[in-house]
Amino acid sequence: MKNRQQKLKENLVKSQPKVSKKSLVLGSIIATLLAVTPFLFNLYQSVPNERVWNTFLFSYDSGDWESANYAMWIFTGKAVPLMLLLIWFFTNRHWWYHALIVPIFMYIYQIISIYNDGAGVFDEMHFYYMIPIMAIIVPSIYLIRARIFNKINEASKSLEELEAEFKISPKNFWEKIKQYF
Repeated sequence: MKNRQQKLKENLVKSQPKVSKKSLVLGSIIATLLAVTPFLFNLYQSVPNERVWNTFLFSYDSGDWESANYAMWIFTGKAVPLMLLLIWFFTNRHWWYHALIVPIFMYIYQIISIYNDGAGVFDEMHFYYMIPIMAIIVPSIYLIRARIFNKINEASKSLEELEAEFKISPKNFWEKIKQYF
């Protein structure tokens, strides 16, 4: 009886997926970032409402914004959604995750234009800067979708099985980055 229970326990342990220490640490970091998102979004409240913000590390002149607090409010309003989109992009395993590149580049462009254009019209998205990115991403997504539906019509696989077939599962962060270049 005891031998049979040991075998059952061994089989149960073998059937459990192996979780590496590295993936546990990375998952913990991602979960922590997601949990502190409200704090990060309200971080601007600790910035003084003055034109020049002096700390022991640096001095920030808000320039045309006239208030470091206001400038940081604008920045956190762009940086926090960008961080969440990047987490979503690098942890997503569905075939459509490339569509996330468009809003990622939009937020990056807006953050750059905040500091280049000053307090001018920074949030007005200059659509022609996004056209090259969208010219690559949108047709690619459409072609992948068309391939999936062609295979659905030809095969007896379910949509979930076909999505699993198109998933790209690199082993680490650098392999995920390398697949784009």
